[in-house]
Order: sequence, then C-alpha cells, then structure tokens
Amino acid sequence: MARTKSTGSGGSGKSSGIVGGKKARRKSSEPSRRERLPGGKKRRYRPGTRALQEIRRYQRSTALLIRKLPFARLVREIANEHFMRPGMEFRWQGSAIEALQEAAEDHLVHLFEDANLCALHARRVTLMQRDLQLARRIKTRE
Repeated sequence: MARTKSTGSGGSGKSSGIVGGKKARRKSSEPSRRERLPGGKKRRYRPGTRALQEIRRYQRSTALLIRKLPFARLVREIANEHFMRPGMEFRWQGSAIEALQEAAEDHLVHLFEDANLCALHARRVTLMQRDLQLARRIKTRE
C-alpha cells in the first residue's frame, strides 16, 4: 500500500492536542516546532553546535547553575562535620548560603576557564583532569 501524506485537518482520527479546552502538555522527548524539518523529521545538528548554543545561553543568563537545596545541604553538612560541638547546630541565613553559592560558582567558572586555556595550550580541545590540576596548581602559586 502506498503511503499518503495526511493534511491533519478535520476528523482524521488524530487528536489536535487540545483536551477539555486546554492544550495538552508536550512530552519533553518530542522535538519542538523549530527543531523539526518540513518532512516531520527531527533536526540533526552538527557536532558541537548544540554545545555552543548552550554555552551562549548560560553566558547570557545570570542564574545560579547549581541547585539551591542540594548546595545548602552540602554546606550544612560540611559545617556540622568540621565546626560542630556536641549538642550544638548552626543556623544559616538564606542570604549567607546564597553568597557562598555565588562565590563557589564564580570560583568553579574561573577554574574551568583556566583549565580550558591549559588544554588549548596543549593543542587539545578536550578538557582533562590534568588540565584542572595544573590550573589549580598555578592558581595557588599566585
């Protein structure tokens, strides 16, 4: 049987995506309209294109990249391990944890920038563990 292209209008048996007067939510695995080609196929980007788009998106935004609650739990756990006396627990202001998170993310971003320069100096594009170690070692000497 030959394949025919359906126009998608009217009673073709398919749902139009509207349920009970509200638009149905699209699944996250389904490509968006911009990512589809005219034939309905999913758009394929060349290697590295999506990574560059992601880099530009994160460089434009000022939002924190690490989730707030896991970071707060980690800060509390470290503080309780190292500075806690028996029967005593620290209380943290939200602004204090937020300031720590800002500083931690800033430090990590600069560390990755330096490590990337180390990788480029070695004529590599791939970031390796030894690049991070070298960047940290040079940073401590300054």
